[in-house]
Amino acid sequence: MAKLMSKLTKRIVDDAEVRPKEYFIWCGELKGFCVRILPTGKKTYYVDYRNKDRKQKRITIGQHGKITTEEARKLALQNLGGVTKGEDPATERATQRTSLTVKDLCAQYLDATEKGFIMGKKGQPKKASTLAIDRGRIDRHIIPLLGKKLVKDLAPADVAKFIRDVTGGKTATVEKTDKLRGKAVVEGGKGTAARTAGLLGGILSFAVSEGVIPFNPAHGVKRPADNKRTRRLTPDEYRAFGQAIQQAEEACETWQGTAGARLLALTGCRLQEVVQLNWKEVDEAGGCFRLEDSKEGASTRPVGRAAFDVLNSLTREAEAKFVLPAARRDDGAFGGLDGAIERLAKRAGLEGVTAHTLRHSFGSVAGDLGYSEPTIAAMLGHAAGTVTGRYVHHLDAVLIAAADKVSRAIDSYMTGKAEGKVVKLPRARG
Repeated sequence: MAKLMSKLTKRIVDDAEVRPKEYFIWCGELKGFCVRILPTGKKTYYVDYRNKDRKQKRITIGQHGKITTEEARKLALQNLGGVTKGEDPATERATQRTSLTVKDLCAQYLDATEKGFIMGKKGQPKKASTLAIDRGRIDRHIIPLLGKKLVKDLAPADVAKFIRDVTGGKTATVEKTDKLRGKAVVEGGKGTAARTAGLLGGILSFAVSEGVIPFNPAHGVKRPADNKRTRRLTPDEYRAFGQAIQQAEEACETWQGTAGARLLALTGCRLQEVVQLNWKEVDEAGGCFRLEDSKEGASTRPVGRAAFDVLNSLTREAEAKFVLPAARRDDGAFGGLDGAIERLAKRAGLEGVTAHTLRHSFGSVAGDLGYSEPTIAAMLGHAAGTVTGRYVHHLDAVLIAAADKVSRAIDSYMTGKAEGKVVKLPRARG
């Protein structure tokens, strides 16, 4: 049984009733595009066409919920466009199943992701930074270990071995980067294995949706626990780190590195949030950073007085975009902050200190001061507690006071000065 609509939309698919027998809803606007409704409630998009021999063919586009109606429409158009050029997508898919390698599949996955067909967090297209990380994991781990294997031959045992090899450091290496004297240290370990195996599972799910393989061989394969980094600084370690920053400043070392280190410690921001911080995102009057594109999207982050004191100490050149501009005075942001943190930690005699350590330590100090988990989550910009800047213009004064108290406590640890009286907080802008 079939039903014809003027245009197949998300609302129509969402509202489609479940019947005892399967049926199709056809799009009246795009010929051949349809959705099948099964008695189980499963809804799957297809596109029908005739090849050059006039034979009727059908291609599975994807399952509703995993892709949207508009994404399915784009894919249907893409396939129908190939038909007009004499291609036979269904036959090509069948051939693919027998000859596609993991390396080829990864290339298709990245291409589909770049075009917005594969969604990331919250159903949004993956960010360029996330895609760059995916590409790095593919190039450095997946292709070297599995690239030549045929996707159709990939078994759970192959995925399990892949995880063991990455965990054991089989793909560990040191690579040169495009930066001057830059290098990338590619490590193994449980964390790398867990995250890369997660990406591999997503790529293989893409293969299932494309009809390349009937099931995902990564499903059910146990991954190592991606242990969270719990290293935090003690007050004495904060003091040593603060002294290292001061020594670097007195030695006239790159100011972007020392200023960035202070901002990381005093705000709890992520590394890239400080690296990419724009002056237009700094709202001192409102006591916050209004980040336009953090890991969790647009985010309004409460910031303490101590961090603004650091910002006010910087010399801002006319037309400057980034708070920490590139050392060579081009239009980019300073790219050496992670290396600066490493050097400062070494000078302080501290091991295992990274930008994430400073972020985790900020949250830990907040916990020591008695703040609740939701308050700490909001200060750190976690997904569960982030405040979006699109709608919120006035941050809760209590939240700003919390960020101020934490930053003052950390500043007192780093400078060795006793914490002073509570400062008067700025009023939020109307």
